[in-house]
Amino acid sequence: MRLVHVASTDGVEVVVHDLGGTGPTLLMSHATGFHAHVWQPIARHLTHRFSCRALDYRGHGDTVAPADWAVDWHGYGDDAVAVATALREPGGILGIGHSMGGACLLLAAHRDPSLFRGLVVFEPIVFPTESLHPDSGESPLVVGARRRRPSFPSFDDAIANYAAKPPLGAFTRESLEAYVHGGFAMGDDGHVHLKCRPAHEAATFETGGAHRTWDVLPEIECPVWVVAGRPQPFQPSSLSAGIADRLPHGRYVELDDLDHFGPMTAPERIAALMEQFADSL
Repeated sequence: MRLVHVASTDGVEVVVHDLGGTGPTLLMSHATGFHAHVWQPIARHLTHRFSCRALDYRGHGDTVAPADWAVDWHGYGDDAVAVATALREPGGILGIGHSMGGACLLLAAHRDPSLFRGLVVFEPIVFPTESLHPDSGESPLVVGARRRRPSFPSFDDAIANYAAKPPLGAFTRESLEAYVHGGFAMGDDGHVHLKCRPAHEAATFETGGAHRTWDVLPEIECPVWVVAGRPQPFQPSSLSAGIADRLPHGRYVELDDLDHFGPMTAPERIAALMEQFADSL
């Protein structure tokens, strides 16, 4: 798998993975705590039609975050802009993003309308401005990330651990193996260790409401399909229809038998949806 490095802000060198294929470029953008390789099961169904490229955001996968960088989603947006600019094509490229990755593609599309011909975003993390207020306590996502087990004796041990419990236990086997093999690195101690440090993941969850992309959704010009699983209270799925409504060329697509991890539990269906979107342009 070929890698390229793209210069972003703060001295970050974003790692971009070539997931194969020929044709128009499709940029694949991962969620908090994940990495480029989780897109491989989806890319496998799309390489007959697209040149699939996936990035690791700073602090995730193989892209290193500066030691003194305070986590800020605008920095993740910088990474998305840098990579989309490096992959630029006449008329714009296509993009697909999950959760944080969907929000970052929307950030990039707002900053430079020429970058994207169209986007598919699965439950992007974009909160209405009026809902942003200090919480009385830490969210379960933040607490869970801080407590995340950072190391396992082997890749196989990590896979067995995750396969036995939610939410990763619902992933397809291919998606789970892609997550582990791309998200852990072998250490000098002979154990495998998370590339995205628990503290970095927790800080990303903590700052997810600060980028205020909701306010600029009406200014995003390209067609966007906002995809969600079954809407659940206090979950990103409950916001997706509102996000689509605010986009000038937005469409809401509900897959009510899926949850927030739909791209990893139903990769073939998400790939088919990406093709439907491309056919609609």
